[in-house]
Amino acid sequence: MFLRFAPIAGLLILLIFPVAYHCTAQSRTSLKDWISIFDGKDLHGWHETGVRNQFSPESGSLIAGASSNGGGQLVTDQPYRDFMLEMDFMADSSIRAGILVRSEDQSGDPAGYQVAIDPAQGGWTGAIRESTAGEWLYPLTLDPPARKAFHPGAWNHLDVECIGSTIRTWINGIPASNLEDSSRSEGFISLYIAPSREDTPGKIRFRRIRVCTARLQARPLDQIFVVNHIPNSLSPQEQKNGWQLLWDGKTTTGWRGIFRTAFPTEGWEIHDGVLTIHASNGHEEGSGGDLVTDREFQAFDLQFEFKYTEMANSGVKYDVKESYNPGGKSGIGLEYQILDDAHHPDAKLGRNGDRTLSSLYDLIPRKDIPEAFRPIGAWNRGRIIVYPDNHTEHWLNGYKMLQYEKGSREFLELVAISKYKVWKNFGRWKEGHILLQDHGTEVSFRSIKIKVL
Repeated sequence: MFLRFAPIAGLLILLIFPVAYHCTAQSRTSLKDWISIFDGKDLHGWHETGVRNQFSPESGSLIAGASSNGGGQLVTDQPYRDFMLEMDFMADSSIRAGILVRSEDQSGDPAGYQVAIDPAQGGWTGAIRESTAGEWLYPLTLDPPARKAFHPGAWNHLDVECIGSTIRTWINGIPASNLEDSSRSEGFISLYIAPSREDTPGKIRFRRIRVCTARLQARPLDQIFVVNHIPNSLSPQEQKNGWQLLWDGKTTTGWRGIFRTAFPTEGWEIHDGVLTIHASNGHEEGSGGDLVTDREFQAFDLQFEFKYTEMANSGVKYDVKESYNPGGKSGIGLEYQILDDAHHPDAKLGRNGDRTLSSLYDLIPRKDIPEAFRPIGAWNRGRIIVYPDNHTEHWLNGYKMLQYEKGSREFLELVAISKYKVWKNFGRWKEGHILLQDHGTEVSFRSIKIKVL
């Protein structure tokens, strides 16, 4: 019971009503469902794996020292499913560490979702990676404000929320990551410290480590970008942020063959939530022909996942106008290139690599960012953003690969020396269709979604 006195008309009236305690982020300190999992005195409830004796209590904090002999983990004795976790940490600049959630309890390399603590770079603290594959699931390139939230040389506060398929992080109260992923539903909480790369190994300190598993209430939805690994779906936050599926993962609704009124009867296949154009002759307008959206778009943020095969050549085009190439082989528009750079000869044509993966085809080459590339047969995450002011960006797997201004003098000069010079006003019309290209090689698509800007 909770007792409260309310003054009304000079009188004190006793209000008596029950209180429902639950875990929220707004008033953590007074809620009884939060449980301390480190008492400041010993490692009760935890065990070490990897290099031993790296973690020790000291003056109410938990100290971990990096070792050149390898990494180490301090793992909870019990697993957790849905929970909210909070802690303070302070780390030397040489430290590379992380918090693993829903992880496996094993003696080798950590396995699970790893929330990064990286004082050396600072801007990656709060990002999420898959620890076994080393792949960034949510790089903070997607959330620029979070890259400034970490305070070097000071105590920082970390919040992690794992509820259902949603994993969210905050650094000092600033939203950092929002990941939708259903591959791991339960596991241990682990404090991880990477091997030292310095002559003088650094230390990291933890304190006030608490967890809540009862009567969970997720924080209110915000506006940061969501990385959704559940195919052809929209999370509640994506819906709130204005995203909609451009392909439903099941039917041909919203799409048709270019220069046609219906979806192609051959070449393209829909199976298990994947849209695939099968290999044919290796040329434009292969067995099925290009697909275009029924709708035209002007300013938008487009996401799509794609997977390509060896020697694959395809693309996602935007601002496509059918009237510019009636009866032609392929739709004319700006193209986000999809290519097997290692094996397809087109990668060496054009100028300065402007026909490589994620480039603006035949116009602007993409940056060389090794972390952005994945092997043949893996799913990639493409993104095209066209802002209302014509600023345009190409992204690959969370990294911005290029940017340009449609209609600018620099853009027009590039068009004038490209294959597109024969098309009047190329790239300057206000809106157009989005197109998936059939270039005669096998490429698959899924999770195609758009936000109109």
